[in-house]
Amino acid sequence: MHQLITKDPVSGGELIVTRLECPDSGIVIEGQFSLGWIGRLSREQLDFVEMLVKYRGNIQKLAAEMDVAYNTARSRLDEIVTALGGAPENDGRADRRAILDRLASKEISVEEAMRLMKG
Repeated sequence: MHQLITKDPVSGGELIVTRLECPDSGIVIEGQFSLGWIGRLSREQLDFVEMLVKYRGNIQKLAAEMDVAYNTARSRLDEIVTALGGAPENDGRADRRAILDRLASKEISVEEAMRLMKG
């Protein structure tokens, strides 16, 4: 059996399921069925979600299994959250990094950077 394809390989558009079949009973159901949230994820993202469930949400164990840094695994999870229509958690690091980048490029003063860091 082939793995589920979630996107049209030509246009990248959403696919719909038009036929469901039970090999044991021979029952066939035809219609138009949405893939739901699964249809919004790529095959790689679905594989990641499967592993995340396998490791009961432990991103550290998942990263070790994938042989990637924790931040890489966390970034992939953030991409999945975004694909599902949510906003990834922001622990403030991205904001601080952006402020420091603006400071380094002399776009803002040290005083302004400190004010922004305090929130």
